Amino acid sequence: MRILFDSKNPKYKSPTGTLSENMPCSFSVYVPKSCRATAVNLRVLRDDYSPFAEYSLKKSFDEGEYECFSEKIAFCTPNLYFYYFHIKTVEGEFSLYREGFDKTNMHTGELWQVSCIESEFKTPDKFKGKTMYQIFPDRFNKDGEVNLEGKLTPFKIHESVNELPDYLPNENGKILNNDFFGGNFRGIEKKLPYLKSLGVEVIYLNPIFKAYSNHRYDTADYKKCDEMLGTEKDFKSLCDSAHKLSISIILDGVFSHTGSDSIYFDKLKRFEKGAYYDKNSPYISWFDFKNYPDEYTSWWGIDTLPCTNELDESFLDYIIEGEDSVIAHWLRLGADGFRLDVADELPDEFIKRLRNRLKQIKPDALLIGEVWEDASNKISYSVRRRYFTNSELDSTMNYPFRSAILNFVSGNINAESFRHGVLDICENYPREALLCAMNSLSTHDTVRALTALSGEYKNSKGEMAGYKMEKDKLNYSLKLLSAAVFLQFTLPGMPCIYYGDEIGTEGFGDPFCRSCFDWSKTQNNELLELHRALSKLRSQNSELTLGELDVEALGERALKLKRRLNGKEIVCILNLGCDKIECEGKALMLSNSYEDSKIYVEPFGFAILRED
Repeated sequence: MRILFDSKNPKYKSPTGTLSENMPCSFSVYVPKSCRATAVNLRVLRDDYSPFAEYSLKKSFDEGEYECFSEKIAFCTPNLYFYYFHIKTVEGEFSLYREGFDKTNMHTGELWQVSCIESEFKTPDKFKGKTMYQIFPDRFNKDGEVNLEGKLTPFKIHESVNELPDYLPNENGKILNNDFFGGNFRGIEKKLPYLKSLGVEVIYLNPIFKAYSNHRYDTADYKKCDEMLGTEKDFKSLCDSAHKLSISIILDGVFSHTGSDSIYFDKLKRFEKGAYYDKNSPYISWFDFKNYPDEYTSWWGIDTLPCTNELDESFLDYIIEGEDSVIAHWLRLGADGFRLDVADELPDEFIKRLRNRLKQIKPDALLIGEVWEDASNKISYSVRRRYFTNSELDSTMNYPFRSAILNFVSGNINAESFRHGVLDICENYPREALLCAMNSLSTHDTVRALTALSGEYKNSKGEMAGYKMEKDKLNYSLKLLSAAVFLQFTLPGMPCIYYGDEIGTEGFGDPFCRSCFDWSKTQNNELLELHRALSKLRSQNSELTLGELDVEALGERALKLKRRLNGKEIVCILNLGCDKIECEGKALMLSNSYEDSKIYVEPFGFAILRED
């Protein structure tokens, strides 16, 4: 008989998931009587795996063939902890570890994890579970002309939104990313009614600061809008119009590096006080010169992206602390928060100070970090990150959910593996952070979800350019994408639509995932209407935005998700198998399903039900 302990089950650990400081938590281990256990101890390790504490569990009661050993424990210091059990018996002693998702194993296995967070950690209610929309500004929509005086040169403007972004190297073998389609603030503002019809309540904009490139991750001036997008007045107008529709605006904060072509570095000598040409520059301490001026630390070795010294006091004052810091500047113009680019490469102290300043200026502002893995236990550059245990980020981009969804829908993993992947994140993330997690199926850094689900792979950018699926493959991929969207909108967090995904935009990786929005495709589109219906359903049923999650595998290719809140429950069924699934309840949404005294969900169908 196996010793029983499952950290996700309140029978064994209560409460489950992340704990707050000084919150009592009951640990219960069920040991077969045949083991003749004399002592069960809980051994807790710090996040560097050094010993922290040991607690003795007392025998509480018998249950059938098992003896239950339990104890209530409280962690007084916020941190990430790992633990295992040490058991003594009449015959000897051994350690007990986690095996897989919910099993135990003697002698070898994995450690269990528990995070303790500050009791005051709270995320803004206005973002929890809301529908988000990501816009790559140059490619979304253009309205009118803007004054391009001051725009960094050279640049090219495409004649038609139907053209492909430039992807071939120039005569020097470089891809300059200096081709534009002219998307601007007024174009986004014009489409706010469309976004509102999608149920969008949060817009995340890729970088808008003045920059040379079309992606604008090479900042030239943190306090100016890029001329191609419009003016500061245009940005404020966008924010004001969005707020009237109860839509928040989140900006992209790119602080781990600047552009070499910037007022701060000025490698091309366009400006007057850049660090590259002036050792007396006010920005000289921002950069790490190895051999001045030509050898310096740059982001991933790309010499057009010199890294910043984020803990330099001058930099901290300019970005965070000053009266008119970058953070203060944009919040006062109407921004409602930031997404931190490559949060893994920003020091914990920098992030903590930024969040504190953010909340000081606008208490209900949101701070999201770009983290591709489980952010609760992330190690970056040999440092254990404290995004949650140090109250640094409100939440993160939830790439683990993306992987679980796309891998399940495409058939790469089964329903039980999906369940494990999703519930691991739910256990490891504080609930406040989980409800604000950015749940995307595509981003500017990934292959479009529709293309990813097609299973197509191309070896070269030449093959990727302009590739469109044949009709049969497209129709099948759209079925899979609809299933993925269903999961995206029924899991905890903020479902984030990457612009164009809602109308079935195709595209391999950069730059093909950054093509222009095709406004001619938005009429009578089934996928678009699915997004609208799911977003509306979330807004009308708080269980889907704030509820606890339970996931059940119904065979290899079907899932049942339950969302519970205040004693009420909504059940979501997805069937990608071959047999119909019978279920009961009041139907809130049916797709490829039918009702005949009971509800039957057909293959490639789904249902959302309120249990009677």
